[in-house]
Amino acid sequence: MNSEINFEHRQAAHCENGVVSNLLRFYGVELSEPMVFGIGSGLFFSHMPFLKVDGIPVTSFRPLPGIIFSRIAKRLHIHFARKKYRRSPKKAMEELDKNLAKGIPTGMLVGVYHLSYFPEPYRFHFNAHNIIVYGEENSTYKISDPIMENVSELSYKELMRVRYAKGVFAPKGHMYWVDKAPGAIDLKAAIQKGITQTCKHMLTIPVPLFGVKGIRYMSKQVRNYPRKLGPRKAALFTGQIVRAQEEIGTGGAGFRYMYAAFLQEAAKVTDNDKLRELSFNMTAIGDMWREFATITGRIIKNRNKGDENYDRAADMLLKIAGEEEKFYQKLLKSIQ
Repeated sequence: MNSEINFEHRQAAHCENGVVSNLLRFYGVELSEPMVFGIGSGLFFSHMPFLKVDGIPVTSFRPLPGIIFSRIAKRLHIHFARKKYRRSPKKAMEELDKNLAKGIPTGMLVGVYHLSYFPEPYRFHFNAHNIIVYGEENSTYKISDPIMENVSELSYKELMRVRYAKGVFAPKGHMYWVDKAPGAIDLKAAIQKGITQTCKHMLTIPVPLFGVKGIRYMSKQVRNYPRKLGPRKAALFTGQIVRAQEEIGTGGAGFRYMYAAFLQEAAKVTDNDKLRELSFNMTAIGDMWREFATITGRIIKNRNKGDENYDRAADMLLKIAGEEEKFYQKLLKSIQ
C-alpha cells in the first residue's frame, strides 16, 4: 500500500519540540519551537549517578522523553493518541500503515544508533529521538526528522529496527498522533502554567539531583572526579556532561537560548515586559554554560593539566547555579 500525506517539514533545534510544532502546524495551530518548549516546561536539569549508560552517569538538560509533548497536549487541550506495541513489531508497523492510509502523520520514538540517514559521527546509543512518518511507497517510509534540513527515508526493516532499539529508554514501538483537531486555544493561560512549572521544578524539588540543587550537586562531583576516578576516567565522565550539553538535543546553553526566545514571544502574547527583560538574563546564563563547556573541553583534550582545572569547571557550575536560582525566583514573581 502506497500513501503520502501533504506534510510540511521544517527543521528545528530539538526533536521533541520540532515534532510537536510540526504536527500542530499540520492541524492549523502555528506554534514556534521556543513556544512549544516554554509551554511544555522543557527547561530542566538532572544529574543521576545511579543511572548509567555505558558505565557513565546520566546528565540531562530536559525532562523525560514525551513529557513536553504531554504537557503541551494538556495545556492546550489537544487530544493526542499514544500507543506502544511492546512485543509486536509487525503489529506496530501495521498500525502505522493504517494511520498513513487515513492521512494521519504519526510521531514516534526511535533509537539513533541505526538511523541510516544520520551521519556516522552522530550515531550513538540514544533511544529517545522523535521523528514523524508521513508517507510510504514500496516499503520505503517518508521521514520528517526535525533536526535534519531535508526529509529522509527509511526502509521497512530499518524503521522497524530503530522503533525497537534496545537499551535504556527502549522505545518499544511507541507512536503518537493528533486524535482530534484542536479548537480555540488559550495561549496566555498555557504560558502561565508552563513558566510556573519550570520555576517550581528548578527551585523546589527536594531531591538534590534535580534543578538548581542538581547543578550544585554536579559541581561537587566534578570537583572530586580527578581524586576519585583518576585522569582517564575523570575526563571520560566530564566528557559525557559536555556531550549531553552540546550534542544531545540542544543541551545546556542551547536550551537557555531557546527559553530566552520563548520569553520574548511570551512577553508579546501576555503584554508583560518583565518577561522580555528576563530573556536577556537567560541569554547571559546560556553564555555561562558555553564557558563551562569550553573549560571542560580543554580538560578532556588534556590541554590544561591538573586538578585546578576541574576546580575551575566546578566553580563555574556553582556560579551558574546561583544565577539560575535568582533568575527563576524573579521569573516566578514576574507572572504573579
